[in-house]
Amino acid sequence: MDNSSRRVVFPAGAMVFSEGESGSTAFVVESGRVSVFKTIQGKRIVIGVVEQGGIFGEMALIDDHPRMASAVAEEQTACVLIGKDRLSEQLEKAPKGVRVIVNALLGNIRAMGTELAEATVILAQDH
Repeated sequence: MDNSSRRVVFPAGAMVFSEGESGSTAFVVESGRVSVFKTIQGKRIVIGVVEQGGIFGEMALIDDHPRMASAVAEEQTACVLIGKDRLSEQLEKAPKGVRVIVNALLGNIRAMGTELAEATVILAQDH
């Protein structure tokens, strides 16, 4: 199925996707707000908030790894879906060196997201 131009509205509190799921769609926020979070030791640690014009969920499309975090609509949120085929098509047009750099950056971002969430839990326990 081609999700390249589909639009979806999530009610407040709706899970957009969960950490560990495979991802075949990225999301561009048209309106509303989405929190991206990791669950560490049973605690929800917000690692980012995405608002109008922002994109989330794109990493799983590029590097074929499971979702590194979960996403929840903080308020009613409308998103345009970008399918994996559309993104892959664009990346194939890029020089190989650019693709290598993008994949390296994604690996770094995934590692930093995990480290940030774990550090937040440790700091919270110390106070």
